[in-house]
Amino acid sequence: MVTLERFVLNELVKWKEKKNRKPLVLMGARQVGKTWLMKEFGKTHYKRTAYISFYNNDRMKRIFDSDYDVKRIISAISIEAGFAVNKDDTLIIFDEIQNAPKAFESLKYFCEDAPEYHIIAAGSLLGVALHEGVSYPVGKVDIIRLYPLSFREYLCAVGEKALSDLLESNDYTMAETFHDKYIYHLKNYYYVGGMPEVVEVFRENCDYVAAREVQNSILAQYRGDFGKHAGAVQIPRINMVWESIPVQLAKENKKFFFSKIKKGARSSDFETAIQWLADAGLICKVYRVNEPHVPLSAYKEFSVYKIFVLDVGLLGAMSELDARSILEENDIFVEFKGALTEQYVHQQIISETSFTPYYYGTEKATFEQDFLLQIGMDAVPVEVKADKNVHSKSLKAYYDKFEPKKAIRLSLLGFKDQDWLVNIPLYAVSTIKDISIRER
Repeated sequence: MVTLERFVLNELVKWKEKKNRKPLVLMGARQVGKTWLMKEFGKTHYKRTAYISFYNNDRMKRIFDSDYDVKRIISAISIEAGFAVNKDDTLIIFDEIQNAPKAFESLKYFCEDAPEYHIIAAGSLLGVALHEGVSYPVGKVDIIRLYPLSFREYLCAVGEKALSDLLESNDYTMAETFHDKYIYHLKNYYYVGGMPEVVEVFRENCDYVAAREVQNSILAQYRGDFGKHAGAVQIPRINMVWESIPVQLAKENKKFFFSKIKKGARSSDFETAIQWLADAGLICKVYRVNEPHVPLSAYKEFSVYKIFVLDVGLLGAMSELDARSILEENDIFVEFKGALTEQYVHQQIISETSFTPYYYGTEKATFEQDFLLQIGMDAVPVEVKADKNVHSKSLKAYYDKFEPKKAIRLSLLGFKDQDWLVNIPLYAVSTIKDISIRER
């Protein structure tokens, strides 16, 4: 039985071994595997795990009401867990911590008064809770973000760890030998995505129908969260933004247009709804920069952005794309292929690299760049092509105007370094982090 492999587990090990370790906050959307990861970390790297969930657990919530006396809190955790919590061999997990704001605030006191304890906290809607006024222990916690399984993690899950490891070796000649296998799994990943429960169901017997049923169940849970945790005024607006995303991404110009949500809609009507979805980890904004200079963050336009969802498989489910349309690339899929591919690339960049993706464009520019990454002291344009047809007027126009040291094209072609332009196969997006920028 192949078990799920999450590369972020290595980051948790590094956290455990840090001399100046602080309580850790694991951020991520619902259903990306936070609870499993924390428990797996406890099982594999500690003698005991004291797991405390604050979901419908008023008894443990009240422990934090009177004060933040760490000794008293540890005593209560020991009683709840059924064994004595030891600072040297016990992992303490606070799950669904958004339901217990004072427990979250207590992390500050664990950091200051009892840093010897190993504590991880997580909550599916923690980002929303923080935005709504829960006090954040600034500077007193470490943070790690968890995303759906990346393509490499997916390969490991479906029994192709050797293919995953090969990508990390940067042996492109060897990788191209297995080009067809990578493309087969890539198309499946476009459909299945990286939500752990969906991957678990699919890998058992490659059941596309069962995978889609789980995806639809997850989407229903998200819509349920809108109703439970958002204000009455915002619920219909959140729904409208959420349902408009496939339409927005299918446009050639993927800048988010509020008029696509509702005729006459203005940004002021929907910004709060968009922020709620971002806080919940369900969407990500990619801001436009009007000058490709570093630091890119200094040139971003806060009011102009693209929106991506958290998972390519969920985007396909939202768009009602069936497996055959993706695997066989029929006419229906051709129109949406670019959107799905760009969603996939974005997902790999944020989960597999440390880069923050932007995109280049101006109101008057006749061309855009799909993504723009700051690699070292260089702004590197990234062009995304969904197949082997890589002709691009926009990339050439960008090069003629700004003469970047290096540009990256992602496509179904094999690896090829052509002086200023390097083509990377779509299945190897993770290797972007290893691209060297050299003087021309």
